[in-house]
Amino acid sequence: MDVTESEPESGAAAMVAALNVPRNAKYGFSLAALVTAGLVALFVLPGTTRPTYLYGALAFVLLVSLGGLLTALFTVVSAVRLARSAP
Repeated sequence: MDVTESEPESGAAAMVAALNVPRNAKYGFSLAALVTAGLVALFVLPGTTRPTYLYGALAFVLLVSLGGLLTALFTVVSAVRLARSAP
């Protein structure tokens, strides 16, 4: 169901909008990509004896898990700020 501009948002859509979840996800996954790239550059690129595709899979898992964790953390911070600003 698509919400038009004339209809007020309610339910989950209103909560996602109020907590800035899309913005938090962008920040979380961007930061996770930077951390993952840094770790790969620091530990994998200097040289390894194991196949590179294993490190690629490990980097993907780190990126997704750290991105989700940071997104959740940023969303909790948004929720606390929203709760404190409520009258």
